[in-house]
Formats: sequence, structure tokens, C-alpha cells
Amino acid sequence: MIRKILVIRFRRIGDSVLSTALCRSLKENFPDAEVHFVINEGIAPLYYGHPDIDKVVPFAEKDCHGWHYVKKVWRTVHDEHFDVIVDMRSTPKTLLFSLFSLGTKYRIGRRKAYNALIHNYRVSDQPGDDRVQSNLRLVEPLAAAKGGEVVKDEAFRLSVSDEEVVAYRDYMASHGIDFARPIILCAVTARVPHKVWPYDKMSRVLKRLVERFDAQLVFNYAGDVETAAAKSIWESMGRDKRVFLDIEARGLRELCALVANSSFFFGNEGGPRHIAQAFGVPSFAIYPPDISKHFWLPGDDPRYRGISPDDYLPLGQQAGMDYAARFALIPEEDVWAQLSAMLETYLH
Repeated sequence: MIRKILVIRFRRIGDSVLSTALCRSLKENFPDAEVHFVINEGIAPLYYGHPDIDKVVPFAEKDCHGWHYVKKVWRTVHDEHFDVIVDMRSTPKTLLFSLFSLGTKYRIGRRKAYNALIHNYRVSDQPGDDRVQSNLRLVEPLAAAKGGEVVKDEAFRLSVSDEEVVAYRDYMASHGIDFARPIILCAVTARVPHKVWPYDKMSRVLKRLVERFDAQLVFNYAGDVETAAAKSIWESMGRDKRVFLDIEARGLRELCALVANSSFFFGNEGGPRHIAQAFGVPSFAIYPPDISKHFWLPGDDPRYRGISPDDYLPLGQQAGMDYAARFALIPEEDVWAQLSAMLETYLH
């Protein structure tokens, strides 16, 4: 009988949000089991109170290196008795969880050259898998424990309390947001500068957006570089009063509340786009070169769409082109056409 399951994720927001489909599937297959979720401390708040995660196991920055890491891994697996360990990353570093718990019946990882003696169940991605489908293959070895075919639920979700949503709604209203009009959360910049769609194109599209739909734009940004970029775009839009730079999400819980109070998401691909989908908020994202839209935009739901250089030229034919030229394959007019078509559908 499976009573406790350890899921090891770590790293970035987007990847961890998509991994909640695996936690959900584990709960659906083994509703009486506890799911423990290993994640970096900085993004752990996203998962407190999550309906498919019973215990969040945060690793602080100091816990991720040297003997601090070894001791934290040892304590994690020896303070509990896990019937299943699912190592979503399956790196040499994350192998320690299974190595320190060889008595665990199901030690599941991705098929790698180095983990045959540690993970007794290894799975391989299949051609055409997106990230969620790839993650859900890790539940397949548990079919025997269930006594039949396992359920694989591709829906990923996040959770925030009604109180948090209402409190943030009041905060937005105090800064002038009118909830009778559309509210669009915009990722106008990004943590990695070269993944940002050119600011001049973004500015022109946003100008058309506010004029056509009389929408209120809330820019999502963080840090000095992103702040300067957001202000520059606002300046180029004539300091339009429908753009709100002073609405701040002070932490990931508030970002979730902001998303939950928004009508739509538009902007550069990244963690906030995944959060929007996790809350059922329609979205349109711009995918830079080398970030596969198929892989990182899971499912085929018309509420969640994107545009990529690969839509215009197969990846193999982009060889020899520089990065900027590949990004420029995305026509500004196509961004507007596809975005405005979605807004016509989902803002009304």
C-alpha cells in the first residue's frame, strides 16, 4: 500500500508549476497517500495550501550545496518512510534522495546513463511529448501498485485563498483599477534579457491593445533592469493612464492573487504565463528562439496560445541565422492579429 510519496522538482517557477499535473495525478491514483514536494525555498510559497500537495519541503540556498545538501537530503528521506520517490530531474545531484533510501520500493526517474543502479524504474520521453506529458510518464511505473492502468491528468493548477484574492483586489482598486473593465497582466520584459521580444514592437502592440479594447494594463517586472525597461515602454506609450506601473506583487502569493484578479495574460513566455494557465486565465505568449512552443505550451486548449519563430521557419532551416534574425521571423502584425482575435473572444 502506498502511503507516502516524495516528488523532487527544484529550480524554476515555470517547470515547477507544470509539475503540479504529476502531483494531481498521483493524488487521483492514490487519494489516501501523502504527497511531499521538494522545491527551492524561493518558490515554495506557490505551493503552500495546494490541494494536491500535503507537505512542501523547501531547500534554502545554503541547503543546496556541499554537506548542507547531503545532510538535508538524508534528513528528508529518513524523517519519513516513503513508499515512492519520484525524481523529476534525475540529475547526479538529485540521485542522492534515492541512494539514501534504497529500501523505497518505487524509486522512479528519467532514463539516464548513470542512474540504472539507483532508480529501479526509469522512464523515457516519447517523440511529440510536451513538458506535462513528459512529466506524467513518471507515474506509469505505479500501475502495478494501483492494480490497473494509472490515471494521467494533464491539468495543472495553483491555489490561493479567497481572502488573498479579495485583499489584493482591494489593493488594486485603491490604485485606480476599475473591475468593470478588462485587466491584462503584461510580461513586457523577462529575467533573461535576450529572451525579450523587442521593446519597440511590444510598445506598438500595447498601444493598439489599449485603444481597441480600452483595457487596463498591469506590467509584471522585477529588479532594476526590468523596472527601467517597463518605464521606457510606458514612456513610449505617452504615459497612458491605462498602464499601471505602481501595482506591485510583493512575493509569489501576491502574484497569484494578481493573476486571479486579471482577465488575460499577454507577453513574453515564462513563469507568469504558466501561472496564468494554472489559474485558468486565457493567455497569449511570445516564444523566443530555442524555447519550444510545443514543449512549453502544453495541451491544445484555445484559451492558451502563443507565437514562435518555429511557426514561420522549421528549426533546422534556422541554422546559420543569428538570434536576432530568428526572433525577427515573428511578424508584429501576426502578433497583433492573433492577440486581438483572442481578446475579442475572451474579454467579452
